[in-house]
Amino acid sequence: MSVMTIRLPDAQHERLRQLAKTRGVSINKVIEELTTRALTEFDLETRFHTRAARGDPDAALHLLDRMDQQDASEENRT
Repeated sequence: MSVMTIRLPDAQHERLRQLAKTRGVSINKVIEELTTRALTEFDLETRFHTRAARGDPDAALHLLDRMDQQDASEENRT
């Protein structure tokens, strides 16, 4: 596992602290969850562009549907 230092404005840091407290987890866990979501979205977008370049619009539309479903489920959790 790696250690990383990030710089955030004080207001964002405080909001992250409040979010973590509300969820009952550490700030580290919140950052981990956000990173996982961002990487998943990036992977889906990359796969979408790859399939779109191959000329497979049905597969690309299927990925867009999955992204919409993921966004909806994430919104329901918060």
